[in-house]
Amino acid sequence: MPIELVVVGKVFRCKMFKIQDLKFKVVATVKVFENLEIWKLSRVLCDDINSIANNSELIRDYRLYNQIDGSSGSIMDNIAEGFERNGNKEFIQFLSIAKASCEETRSQLYRIFDRKYVTEIEFNKLKKQTIISSKMIGGFKTYLKNSDFQGSKYKS
Repeated sequence: MPIELVVVGKVFRCKMFKIQDLKFKVVATVKVFENLEIWKLSRVLCDDINSIANNSELIRDYRLYNQIDGSSGSIMDNIAEGFERNGNKEFIQFLSIAKASCEETRSQLYRIFDRKYVTEIEFNKLKKQTIISSKMIGGFKTYLKNSDFQGSKYKS
């Protein structure tokens, strides 16, 4: 089942490409970052981590909670900020930061699991979310690097 992925500034019809085990279908022009699937997924991850904190003792482990809250929020924030730069090169840079924040979040999940703040089922679900998000961000970076469209600020 393909995942729909929308692309900044240009319309593509049913273009399929494969990033490892994920298939993407590029279907529309994006006007706001809230419509990017990668941003939506990172928002869900951030919310899921916040839910874990509110329903466990993680909220009392201030330093670890603050770190994972910051890194998971950084994923969605950097996608949004990069999108608003209106240029592929800058967007790619912010996507790189978002991808790194995704991996930082995944590393912190291990500490949360090791300290028994989440069950193994919760841990595996969150870990899978970070892996999927990271792959999608990487795939989107690759797409933007290979795109002829350089961003809306470069339109004539």
